[in-house]
Amino acid sequence: MTDTDAHAALQATGRQAMREVLGEGYMATRDASTSPLNQALRHLSEEFPYASLWTRGTLTRRERSMVTIGMLVAMSQHHELRGHLVGALNNGCTPEEIAEVITHSCAYAGFPAAIAAMRTAEEVLKEVGAVG
Repeated sequence: MTDTDAHAALQATGRQAMREVLGEGYMATRDASTSPLNQALRHLSEEFPYASLWTRGTLTRRERSMVTIGMLVAMSQHHELRGHLVGALNNGCTPEEIAEVITHSCAYAGFPAAIAAMRTAEEVLKEVGAVG
């Protein structure tokens, strides 16, 4: 297998995992905004986290979603958090579990990060109809 073939195989696996986690809508928006400037980074995100990590068997995707939410809260990465909140719902997390992960993070990431993340979660969960 050539390097090109190996990258193509990883991209295909990663794109499938990404589609299953983040949804068709996310993929359509992502693909429509891919440009020569961001294409290499996007390919790496398909090959590494999605093809190589999200497909591992030790943790379920539901568990991986909760871990990812906690890390994104800690890093105050609310743009990425928005997509992963939808992914967490797709992976079987409940709104209550998502809120608990964010609440739990306040002790380790700080109250400002947790409060800002909770605001983002409330917005996203309302937008997708997961809460009233």
